[in-house]
Amino acid sequence: MQSTPTTTNMANQKEYTRKREGSSIAKIVVDRDLCIGAASCIAVSGETYELDNENKAVVTGSDAVDDATLIMSAESCPTKAILLFDKEGKQVFPK
Repeated sequence: MQSTPTTTNMANQKEYTRKREGSSIAKIVVDRDLCIGAASCIAVSGETYELDNENKAVVTGSDAVDDATLIMSAESCPTKAILLFDKEGKQVFPK
């Protein structure tokens, strides 16, 4: 199932809601200004991300993987372009 982004108030960020049962992560945000298309997130979690026609990461499966894999994929980003938030809106990664 394709995830539908919403634009946040900040710069060039795309926000994706996560509804995976049992997950403590409720939102994935990709900062398109920071993304350099390294594709390390895809190497860790190809079920969650793909590169678009601008060579920027987009979320295609926000509920596809468990929290640990999602966090590892965000940690793999060399520019910290992937931000993760819990259900209360607190930023989980990067801290």
